[in-house]
Amino acid sequence: MYGGDITGGQRSGLKFRFYLQSLVVLLLFAFNATALKAQNSTLEYTLGTADKVRVQVFDEEDVSGEHEINANGYISIPLIGEIKASGLSERGLAAAISEKLRDGFLINPRVSVQVLNYRPFYIMGEVRQPGGYAYRNGMTVLNAVAVGGGFTYRADEDNIVVTRANDPGQKKQKVEIRTKVFPGDVIKVMERTF
Repeated sequence: MYGGDITGGQRSGLKFRFYLQSLVVLLLFAFNATALKAQNSTLEYTLGTADKVRVQVFDEEDVSGEHEINANGYISIPLIGEIKASGLSERGLAAAISEKLRDGFLINPRVSVQVLNYRPFYIMGEVRQPGGYAYRNGMTVLNAVAVGGGFTYRADEDNIVVTRANDPGQKKQKVEIRTKVFPGDVIKVMERTF
């Protein structure tokens, strides 16, 4: 072998290594895409009390309309009456309405559901103006603190807990300032110990 010459065996070894690396990259890409898809499906918004939704049944204006989810978690739709909305996603509620409409009212209903107004979030503890505030899409804990007037001088900015509205166990989770906030969440800024 002279200088930069590559033998046939070395060439096939390099090809094999290239194919193996390509396969690993493709597998990692496929795994990440699957994980991202699963994460997005678990992050789908869950409807709850005080959310206001628009139900659109195509070509059926009498059934379409805007509804606020009541304290029991239901909305009332013409023809089918009350239907449970709390705990469902927009797509889940659309499917439930479609199913009820297919049961003796329409042959092939096309239903869409859109959230018009989200239920409020609540911020308590060491903020200047604690209380309930209108939720805006994409909010973080920092945005929520700003809406609540900012931190008080006693606030422990590194000790903030959130109780998620859609958590049946209502567990308090310690969060960071960049953590996303969802409608109905209760945020508490703790007092620092001197």
